[in-house]
Amino acid sequence: MNVLRSSELSLALLIACSVKITCLLGFAWIIAAAARRRSAAFRHLVWSSGILGSLALPLLTLLLPTWPSATLRNATALLASHGMAPGPSSHSLRSMMIDAAAASPLLGKAGTLALFIWAVGFLIVSLRLVGGIARLAWVSAHSKPLLEEDWMRAVLEVSKFFKIARPVRVLLCGNHPAMPLTWGIFRPVIILPAIAREWPQDRRRIVICHELAHIARGDWLFQMCAELARAFYWFHPFAWVAARRLRQESEYACDDSVLNCGIDPSEYANQLLDLARTLKNSSHAWSPALAIARISNLERRFASMLNPSVNRRRLAPRAKLLTVLCALFLLLPFVALRLPAQSLSGKFTGTVFDPSAAPVPNATVIMTNHKTNIIAMTTSDAQGNFNFVGLSAGEYEMKAVKPGFEEYKAPQILLEFSRESSQNITLKVGSVMEEVDVVAKGTAKPVPAEGAGKPARIRLGGDIQAPKLLNKVQPLYPTAAKTAGIQGTVILHAIIGMEGNPLSLRVMNGQIDPELTRAAVEAVSKWRYRPTLLDGDPIEVDTTIMVNFKLLS
Repeated sequence: MNVLRSSELSLALLIACSVKITCLLGFAWIIAAAARRRSAAFRHLVWSSGILGSLALPLLTLLLPTWPSATLRNATALLASHGMAPGPSSHSLRSMMIDAAAASPLLGKAGTLALFIWAVGFLIVSLRLVGGIARLAWVSAHSKPLLEEDWMRAVLEVSKFFKIARPVRVLLCGNHPAMPLTWGIFRPVIILPAIAREWPQDRRRIVICHELAHIARGDWLFQMCAELARAFYWFHPFAWVAARRLRQESEYACDDSVLNCGIDPSEYANQLLDLARTLKNSSHAWSPALAIARISNLERRFASMLNPSVNRRRLAPRAKLLTVLCALFLLLPFVALRLPAQSLSGKFTGTVFDPSAAPVPNATVIMTNHKTNIIAMTTSDAQGNFNFVGLSAGEYEMKAVKPGFEEYKAPQILLEFSRESSQNITLKVGSVMEEVDVVAKGTAKPVPAEGAGKPARIRLGGDIQAPKLLNKVQPLYPTAAKTAGIQGTVILHAIIGMEGNPLSLRVMNGQIDPELTRAAVEAVSKWRYRPTLLDGDPIEVDTTIMVNFKLLS
């Protein structure tokens, strides 16, 4: 697959995912706003589900089966019509596309440029995130473990209260005024300033409760997912809003957890305010960390923790499971839904050949998706090549027709999203049909209806010079059959040889009267044709001859 085509497909996927996360994060925003009387832990779970869904969208889109939307397809067709209403006498074909030319080079360059701009933004935001994580790792590596007995006892007691089974490391940073923070997933770390040894017992308990509440809920993992989503969708304002709201709700939820441990709200607010005054907040490089007292949202946190009517209940496991299942049921339809720009497959190309392996120009190739009722057509060029660009991914039936050739049909052609495929076509020369009526006077004897159907007539033309019957010997009605009132149709199959004479005469319906059969074979064997020419060379071609013996009363 060429670079331009890959960029178009990647851009289509990116645009489709952006449209979907608009709906997904919009739902999360609405639900979180409607749940303002619920606990902060619930709102945090809602935002976490929306962010995880936005991250999973690109991957699941490539893995899950397609659910094409007829509504979106019809809307796209309506927009493509530029508002031109059909007249009263006009007729329309459902979802037909004519691929007369390749995609515009300017459009391909625009797609490549758009992807380049996205990649630059993704790189900038990702480097900022990686730099922050590297800074955290460097600080942790240069910090000393805090192993004092009273600190360790407090950590163990609070960890037991929050049911934390993972080992938690408490480190003492050399930076004296640094703000307490936590980070890490499997081996979480709490980093405290050097002045922490001098803190009173109440402040120690408040800080430990707050940081361990982050660890118990896995806030740092969800925050990293939010940062990754913000890097991938850096151009989308909802991604930035979701990351900011997730961090805010995690702080509110941790404040609720601290108050549920028995800490007085006013004492907790005073300690946070004192920490914000005396300690230095995290710099931009420390953005991945979860700090206890960020200046930006302290006022709202104080208002929340001092409000006795705020719901501070922890989420039950059943409520968490139900929320996750609801989010999953909402996500899967979004993933399976294919927007018009997203359903594009790669190019489908091929070459049409005749039996002599010469290319066939102006052959009509038809792709039909019976599930979505989409019909796409194109014609082969002077070299016999054809291509389809912009077909929706799915299963198609392919037909190739050309006057003078038999219809080519491939019932199952699978076009996959963002993949290029090809298939060559070899057309067979169409068979010839002749029909002769032999009429005589007499009374017809009733005979059972023949089950054999009439072969289809195929018109010859194009690059084929059709055979021409030069010498036609009329069959004679056998006297014995006429006297007995026997009539019927003799169907003969023959091969018109390169010399123009019928070869391999064979009776197709074996239950016909032998006298009628003999008369038909005897006459047809004397016929002479002008040979069939394919690209100027004589070829053999099948023919079907029907000899009708009829009696007139």
